Formats: sequence, structure tokens, C-alpha cells
Amino acid sequence: MRSAFSAALTRLGQRDPNVLLLTGDHGYALFDEFRKGCPGQFINAGIAEQNMVGMAAGLARVGFRPFVYGLSAFVPIRVIEQIKMDIAHDDLPVVLLGDGAGFVYSHLGPSHQSAEDIACARSVPGLTVLSPGDRFEMTACMDLAYDLARPVYLRMGKADRGDVHAGDLAPLAVGEPVQIREGSPDAPALIATGSMLTTADRLAAERGGMAVWSVPSIKPLSADAITAIARSSRGLVVLEEHSVHGGLGAAVTEIVSETAPCRVLRIGIRDRFSEHCGSYDYLLREHGLDLAAVAERVDAFVAAA
Repeated sequence: MRSAFSAALTRLGQRDPNVLLLTGDHGYALFDEFRKGCPGQFINAGIAEQNMVGMAAGLARVGFRPFVYGLSAFVPIRVIEQIKMDIAHDDLPVVLLGDGAGFVYSHLGPSHQSAEDIACARSVPGLTVLSPGDRFEMTACMDLAYDLARPVYLRMGKADRGDVHAGDLAPLAVGEPVQIREGSPDAPALIATGSMLTTADRLAAERGGMAVWSVPSIKPLSADAITAIARSSRGLVVLEEHSVHGGLGAAVTEIVSETAPCRVLRIGIRDRFSEHCGSYDYLLREHGLDLAAVAERVDAFVAAA
């Protein structure tokens, strides 16, 4: 997924010389292709993320198209005030890229684990939130973020969980889920975003009968689309590597509570910090987001229907 991001950014930069990449003193190997293909369009802003966002806002005001890269624990979390006041308030065309979302930086502990970025970004007026699930969605999200020409937060989770799509996607529509698998109206539908899309797809392949929907565009989220999925399924299961508070599960529940009341199982990170540091796979197990734990919760959800 990160390679797809780098390739998409380089392509956009070569097409539009006003595309700039700002980064907070990291990610050099990731951006070797961009710096080679777009000399003069790379800015190392140093370890000063708040200043970096302010710089991006100023550049956007004079016609540039800044892409601001950081770890999601810092972009958007550390700079949420600057995003709100410098970028979103004036509807500036800045794309904020939060890499390593969820448990990617597992060994670095809670300071680098980001389970609240979607919730923070959803609450900022006018800020579009994107969350690709594989490399093909990453490419489509990068194109969408550029084409929108407005404030966007693009969340980048675990990069090596494999592909769900078979090839390039048609242009994404803001807020519209993408169907991965068809399902039975007698089974719940799985709605997933980011790294948990792979888990949802594997679970549906094992169990059969469950529709799978990817949500690469979390905010705004189409109420009509979510309502239609709810009405054609026997309950909804939402999977995300993010807090259950304020993320995709919350957004889905908010919609169906008003339009198509149904049972919703939210599978995400509970209201607590990690107890231990460890590998990425270890933290998925600790928080009940590994495939075995997810399958157990989904089976119980189905049995209780």
C-alpha cells in the first residue's frame, strides 16, 4: 500500500508542478521516487508538525497543492487545532496523510499507536476522511483527494495485509461504499475500512453468505447507501482498527438509528490503552481484532439474531 501511495504521489506531482510534499523529518526512503521525479517539490519541515500544517495552509493560499505527511499519531492528532483553524476553516486544498494508523507502530507504545484519528478528523467541519483498504483503494483515494481540491485526511494503516480488489478501481465517489462480495439477506453484512477489510473478506470466504462492503470514504458517508445495505441484510457488522468511539462503527450506527433501525455489531478497539507492547499481530490478539476473535464475535452475533 505504501508503494502505491508513493507512486500515486509521484504521478500527481509530475502532472501538476504545484503539488508539494511536506514531511516532518522522516520517510526519506519512501519518498525517494518522488524526490527524484519531482525535484524542488519536496519540503522537509523538520520535527515541527504544527508549523508544517501552517506552512501548508500558506502554500495552499498562493496556489500550491500541499500533501502533508506524518505519522497518524501526530497528523492529525498533534496538529488538530492547526487543521481546524488554518486549513478546514478556510476550505483550503490540503491533503493530510496519516501513516501508521492503528497498531502499525506496535512496539513504540501508546504514543505512536493511533486509535482515535478518525474520531478527531470526523469532528472537524468540512474535513473529508478517507481510509483505503488495499493498494488499489490507496491509488483511488489519492486521485480522489487531489480531485476534491479541499481539506482531506487520508488514513494509512497496515501496508502489507494483501489485496482485496483484483485490479484498479473506477473513480471513487465520496461517501459511497464499495461492494466486495454479495451476500444473503438472511446473513449480516460486513462493513469494513482500512486494514480490517482483509479480515472481513477472509471471514466471509470462510463462513459464506455474508456480503462484504469496503468504506474507503468515511466522511461524508452516504446515508442512502448505508440504509440500503441495512435493509438488505440481517444486521450489520462494522470492522475497523480504530476506537469504537467516533469511528466508522459510530458513523454507521448514527445513520441506521435514524433511517433503518437494525442490530449493529461494532468490532474495533475498546476504550482502553494497550496493556503491553509487542508485534502488530500480538496487539490484534490483545484487542480482539485477529481473525479468530472476530469470527467468534460474529458467530455469537448471528446466533443471537
